[in-house]
Amino acid sequence: MLGSSYKNAVLELNASNDRGIDVVRNKIKMFAQKKLSLPIGKHKIILLDEADSMTEGAQQALRRTMEIYSTTTRFALACNISEKIIEPIQSRCAVIRFTRLSDAQILNKLLEICKKEDLSYSEDGLEAVIYTAQGDMRQALNNLQSTNAGFGHINSENVFKVCDEPHPIQIKAMLDHCIKGEYKPAYTIMENFWHSGFSPEDIIGSVFKVCKTLTNAPSEMCKLQFIKEIGYTHMRICEGVNSLLQLSSLISKLCHLSQNQSITS
Repeated sequence: MLGSSYKNAVLELNASNDRGIDVVRNKIKMFAQKKLSLPIGKHKIILLDEADSMTEGAQQALRRTMEIYSTTTRFALACNISEKIIEPIQSRCAVIRFTRLSDAQILNKLLEICKKEDLSYSEDGLEAVIYTAQGDMRQALNNLQSTNAGFGHINSENVFKVCDEPHPIQIKAMLDHCIKGEYKPAYTIMENFWHSGFSPEDIIGSVFKVCKTLTNAPSEMCKLQFIKEIGYTHMRICEGVNSLLQLSSLISKLCHLSQNQSITS
């Protein structure tokens, strides 16, 4: 867009490193004040990556700079949590939200990389990478690289060893027992996860991810009730109540919900 003026007309800063008020007053303001001969309709561009890491004082100073130099400079702020950007800045920007990538998009990129790097892989291995990434391409590539470096072959078993997550097949078996109202076998699987050293956050997160894809729930309403109870348990775990008793209570509630739904049906 800027052609040969790119080097002089674009300032890129990683706000997680340069995030103090001095950076705004010096680097950003000085760049905004700089006079350049650009084609008609073109502006200088300031790119701030991870802008949500900036202090509130720095954001207030940035807001003023954006106001003063809006006719000559455009600001692009990238962030993970938009709520951390103060409202005066948000109101001066066009907010563009990017969704997570689809499984097909991640798979295409993984296949391309495996071909170029001549990696040894299996279909279930790539499925496991996609499952653990949850729409995050960076996470998918990290898991792919780590599995290849650790084992030299990418299959589901190796991926879950590297990512250290409860295996979704075991999670699904546990939920299947809950759907049938079978508390003891479901609790046994949960207890095995606990004694294997998985954190309650990892366990409940995996239960939620697998529950979303359940196809054998008595009804859609039952599935929604499952997700609701998993959410309540996740909230209590985040508040610090992260014992095995809390997780066993979830299993009991899921069994109870399933049985009630079956009786109603």
